[in-house]
Amino acid sequence: MSLSRDGTRREDIQPGAHVLIVLKKDQRTGKTTEGFVKDILTRSPRHSRGIKVRLTTMAVGRVQKILPSHPGGSPKAPQPDRGQDST
Repeated sequence: MSLSRDGTRREDIQPGAHVLIVLKKDQRTGKTTEGFVKDILTRSPRHSRGIKVRLTTMAVGRVQKILPSHPGGSPKAPQPDRGQDST
């Protein structure tokens, strides 16, 4: 079975997944919030408006898109610019 990136299938979302969600207060505008899944709240295998999740920031909303994950399940830390030439 292929991965659905639209967030409507529970089996495609795991704790630690990098996602875009719409908070209930933002449903009218469709404004998305980016974060990492802490808990999956929807019990059914599918939901047409997106699986409801709680992010690590404790924000709750429905998944609109599953983003590519970085190694370790968190964003890459920016590398400091040391101002040195590697040659």
